[in-house]
Amino acid sequence: MLRRARRAARTTPDGRLVPLAEQDRGRWDTGMITEGVGVLRAALARDRLGEFQAQAAIAAPHADAATAEETDWVQIVEWYDEPVGLSDSPVVRLNRAVAVGEADGPRAGLAALAELDPALPRYTAVAAHLHERDGDPVTAARLYAEAAHRAPSLAERDHLTRRAARLNARRVT
Repeated sequence: MLRRARRAARTTPDGRLVPLAEQDRGRWDTGMITEGVGVLRAALARDRLGEFQAQAAIAAPHADAATAEETDWVQIVEWYDEPVGLSDSPVVRLNRAVAVGEADGPRAGLAALAELDPALPRYTAVAAHLHERDGDPVTAARLYAEAAHRAPSLAERDHLTRRAARLNARRVT
């Protein structure tokens, strides 16, 4: 429910992906967020954390933050530790690496990413993002272009291609 509340802001009218940090939070469904937080609180009060409750707990700090910069990434990392402990899913660990990169800096995120299989879907896109945040636009642009070739959808491919082009254009000017 908390993730679904952001649906309207995830893409532009022409279908382009909008990363979470760039989404217009005014387009998020606040009623759905309020309801989702209430459901999450009730579930957590039962003290029986499962995968779905952990996913909601990961989404909640995004919904609570008025801006992307105010997101409590430390809390998100802590919540990612729960499903990692439950299933040790490589996809959850990949998402956790992104959160670590936000909470503790891109090098910490890259270290967490290094523990995963590079063949994992979206691994290269995450590596590109973390290298960009670490101030390495050359590596980031190369990785964004590589990730675009592996993207599972046209919208994702276009998004990653634009990221690579933006970084390459900065090097030229």
